[in-house]
Amino acid sequence: MKRRSIKLIISFLLMFIVSCNDPETVVTNYVHPDGSVTRKIEMKSIEGDIKKRFKISEIQVPIDRSWTIKDSCEVDKKGDTTWIRKAEKLFKSVDEINLTYKSDSGYNKDFSRNAGFKKRFKWFNTEFRFFEKVDKLLSFGYPVKDFLNNEELRYFYSPEKLKEEKENGPDSLKFKALSDSVKHKTDEWTEKNLVSEWIGEFSKLADGKADNNMTMQSLKARENEFVKIIEKNDKQLDSLWKNGILLREFLGEENALKYKTEADSALSIVTKNMFANFSDYSERIVMPGKLIGTNGFIDRSNILLWPVKSDYFMTEPYEMWADSKTPNTWAWIVSGLFLSFVLTGVIVRIIKKG
Repeated sequence: MKRRSIKLIISFLLMFIVSCNDPETVVTNYVHPDGSVTRKIEMKSIEGDIKKRFKISEIQVPIDRSWTIKDSCEVDKKGDTTWIRKAEKLFKSVDEINLTYKSDSGYNKDFSRNAGFKKRFKWFNTEFRFFEKVDKLLSFGYPVKDFLNNEELRYFYSPEKLKEEKENGPDSLKFKALSDSVKHKTDEWTEKNLVSEWIGEFSKLADGKADNNMTMQSLKARENEFVKIIEKNDKQLDSLWKNGILLREFLGEENALKYKTEADSALSIVTKNMFANFSDYSERIVMPGKLIGTNGFIDRSNILLWPVKSDYFMTEPYEMWADSKTPNTWAWIVSGLFLSFVLTGVIVRIIKKG
């Protein structure tokens, strides 16, 4: 029987609670050569009550009355109504975007996000980079790349619609096997992070008073042992912890009693960080000129797309970036005129010598 990790169980419960009202949201950044950004947001909701439909507290990205907002609706063949809100605003610079993140009062207000823009002149071309980054949640976790190979990593970060298309396409068996492999390995990744994070937070709380082989180094040496205990008891973790059984296995009878307060506090911190309530959304970027590099995906509209999910920035910052370039026409003209001048001079000298 395939085991289900704590992460999967809690994520399912959070998804059920959170996704009932949160609108499906896509953020599109139209980056201009001067560094200004036209930001467009499209939200879809099936909520019928207009007061609840697009509540500021449930919107994944910051938006206020300074935006141009248009509401509409669509009715499908079954007669079900989808409410749509489109919002647009021109930001003079990424600094203005970052200010909105700092003052965010929406659902994801507790997560640190920022945008950046760089511009480099290279005579014949001008290069641009735009990025958005979400800071990591955990201090002692392991990068997911330590558990997944390159193909699995690409699948892990893929948009859900792309995953569904591949799993239902001509190579469905291959991608279903890939999906199972990723789920299994990310379960292991989550359990390892849970133990590592608990050891780190517990060591900080017990710093200066821990003894009897309770140093962080000694606990880290037993990390894999702790992971196996969790794997073996993942369906009864809550009751086993409350009864002190797990803690005694981790620390021994004497230390379990002596450091129970620190152990419980560390678990509370870890649970809050690892299973933080984050409402997912998607982000797109449209760059000036020709695209020359990115870590994103191309959607059906031929626009760069990134899903934004809490798993992606659990142990590492999650950065969505794109590079592009535009030709400097004047530089080509000046270079052409200069080359013509030089060639003309050479020809004239040859003729004179002849």
